[in-house]
Amino acid sequence: MFSCLDLKATLGGKHHYLLYALATAIKPRMLLTLDAEGRPLPVPCRVGTAVDVVAQAGRPKTITGFQTHTTPVLLGVGERAELATEEWLPLSPILEGQVILAKNPDYVASDEK
Repeated sequence: MFSCLDLKATLGGKHHYLLYALATAIKPRMLLTLDAEGRPLPVPCRVGTAVDVVAQAGRPKTITGFQTHTTPVLLGVGERAELATEEWLPLSPILEGQVILAKNPDYVASDEK
């Protein structure tokens, strides 16, 4: 932020190499699901507007106005993702970036009932 106060003298002048540090900070928010071996795993997920659920009783919904996609998926600003199936369990509480999924041992497919 300090270097942006005088762009011509810093980033536009003799300190142009600082743009490399800025470029490494730019990355898209995405959700990529992987299995235990590190192979991509296409899983249905819901992507919607994030809802603040702090101090709410029970298990409230964390997103609203969602659309169902198959991973990998890009997340916009203010969006959150959740898995749309109970067949897989995430090993991370935050569904952003690369998430490793494990098979749910308690999952019973609807056609097996």
